[in-house]
Amino acid sequence: MTDGTERYGREIKEVQSEIAALRSELRRFIEYANRQHVDTAIDGLRREYAGVFVEQHLSDADQRLRERMIRDCPMRDRCYAAFYEFLKSSAEHIRDGEVSEAVVRSYRDRLAAMRKGGKFESCSTCFAETNRLFEKQIELMRSLGIYRCDQEASSSIADLSDEILVRDILEPLANRHRFRIVQSLAAGTQTFSALSNLTGLRGGNLLFHLKKLQDAGMILQRHERGDYIITEKGYKTLKGIGALQP
Repeated sequence: MTDGTERYGREIKEVQSEIAALRSELRRFIEYANRQHVDTAIDGLRREYAGVFVEQHLSDADQRLRERMIRDCPMRDRCYAAFYEFLKSSAEHIRDGEVSEAVVRSYRDRLAAMRKGGKFESCSTCFAETNRLFEKQIELMRSLGIYRCDQEASSSIADLSDEILVRDILEPLANRHRFRIVQSLAAGTQTFSALSNLTGLRGGNLLFHLKKLQDAGMILQRHERGDYIITEKGYKTLKGIGALQP
């Protein structure tokens, strides 16, 4: 009887081990399938809506430059034209499937050279705004998986600014509604109505959480009133959180 019990015990353990292995394989398959889905969706989004992103950023650049550049500067019109042309040129790379570190560095060098030509103390205000708009473009390129800095692969968590880490990674997902939204988008694109049904949020309440995730670069909207989709950053963050589970 004891031998039979021990044999059954071993068989049960073997079955449990096989089930655990199957679950692990299934998890890897699901992650791979989701990865393929996200890559395909983001690639399609880039091709189909790149022009929309470019126009949106240029419209935003035009408005912000007009509002925030020094108004009584005699060089205002000339500098506005130069800054807008710079931002227009860099924004066009959003249409590319990939942007290299060398290209981004060339734009940074170009802006630095323009800054050296500034004649007034107040030039720093206008250059700072132009730089902010440029960095916003770079962040969109990162979210779309178009641009990866050469240092990103080797950087450690200790290299991250605590302010950026909390603001752009931890805080956006430290809310159950936002976390569920990102989880849902990892499986496929979702409409506003579908996300409303998922979270139980309506109107402005849901828009508040969607904007939080958009500002953090976790999700994107295909176009105004269009479907929502997870970004490269959102997927990696979610995958990193998943890896913490036992």
